[in-house]
Amino acid sequence: MGRILTPGLHGTGYLKNATVPACLLAANEGFDPGELIAADLEIADGKLSRVLPAGSPSGLHGTFDLDGGLVLPTLVDLHTHLDKGHIWPRKANPDGLFLSALIAVGEDRTENWSAEDLRPRIEFALKSAYAHGTSAIRTHLDSLPPQEAITWPLFQEIRAEWAGRIELQAVSLFGIDRLLLDEPAYLTAIADRVAAAGGILGAVTYMVPDLDRHLEDVFRAAMDRGLDLDFHVDETLDPSAVTLRHVAETAVRLGFEGKIICGHCCSLAVHDDGEVDRTLDLVAEAGIGIVSLPMCNMYLQDRQKGRTPRRRGVTLLHEMRARGIPVAVASDNTRDPFYAYGDLDLVEVYTQATRILQLDHPVADWISAVTTAPADLMHVSHGRLTPGGPADLILFRARNWNELLSRPSGPREVIRAGYSIDSTLPDYRDLDHLMLEA
Repeated sequence: MGRILTPGLHGTGYLKNATVPACLLAANEGFDPGELIAADLEIADGKLSRVLPAGSPSGLHGTFDLDGGLVLPTLVDLHTHLDKGHIWPRKANPDGLFLSALIAVGEDRTENWSAEDLRPRIEFALKSAYAHGTSAIRTHLDSLPPQEAITWPLFQEIRAEWAGRIELQAVSLFGIDRLLLDEPAYLTAIADRVAAAGGILGAVTYMVPDLDRHLEDVFRAAMDRGLDLDFHVDETLDPSAVTLRHVAETAVRLGFEGKIICGHCCSLAVHDDGEVDRTLDLVAEAGIGIVSLPMCNMYLQDRQKGRTPRRRGVTLLHEMRARGIPVAVASDNTRDPFYAYGDLDLVEVYTQATRILQLDHPVADWISAVTTAPADLMHVSHGRLTPGGPADLILFRARNWNELLSRPSGPREVIRAGYSIDSTLPDYRDLDHLMLEA
């Protein structure tokens, strides 16, 4: 990860000659949101006590010159799959296709997903995210019987153990077509489990018969229990997939007051302009937040053997943002059949999203897609440089967006509560005992 930039910082100190994004300052009036500002950061007793103009005097013991280095708050990963992570060595995707991923994960879940298998894989992922500088993660958990009775209690244990390092949230994950089979019993049971665990109710939406009725049942289950909603939506390049519009219509019709997040939404990129406008107007009216998963969807979408892919497989973030729709990018899967790579490094995700989605010329305040936007959608306080809040920071030698985006693996130091953490990444060998087919 690079050398320590602040040797001797132990909860209190002064970071001078920093560069900070105006959009991430709690008090940013008078600045262009896309501006980078020269500043000094004062840390006292583990808190970010003040953000001052560069060159301000300080009486604190311990001054560290960042020489223009970029400073970000710790980052927020809105959409992951911790339960699937790192099974690739024993259950690879044979051809990179979405259907093959579904089949492979289903087989691995049935064969291997005990608590003894899940825990080390989830902890490996969390250690990686922590070392990279992530402080809040939302994960989707496969919640079909009997798996939910294993995974949810284990998640609650791990969430408690990681409190203070990474704030964890969990979402139920099941195909909405499940409700065609045993709708009342299953939906009641999983909604009750989610509520008891303080989670979020979620499902994968498809163009199934009676979609609106099944969506209304999910919405009402959430409303009855005071739960937010988080859907996997239209993860396809099929122009007939329009479940995002159906989700938005349901939210408006029922007057849903909680947070709604829809992930993927890939098919929107192949809709005609009329359908796009109609859908996005409804999404804005419903107050839905959107999360794009650019690395995973570029891996999966438009893949045909022997043919170069033509489409990126991501959704319309620029058009959404122009309507005031909150948008984020996130890691999604890591080293599993849905995505063979990844390490829960949001700096990598942001860098790749910038290239894939063209979040540049100007870069402006798109860093909000891994900081303030997902934090607000998760109801968490991370992702901002807030005086009085914990000194949870990432320090870079890179001095501007071009340097960071050109060398995202360059020197990086993670500060938590004013202390530099050990950013040593876990060794893949730590999982060898689980990789039955390695």
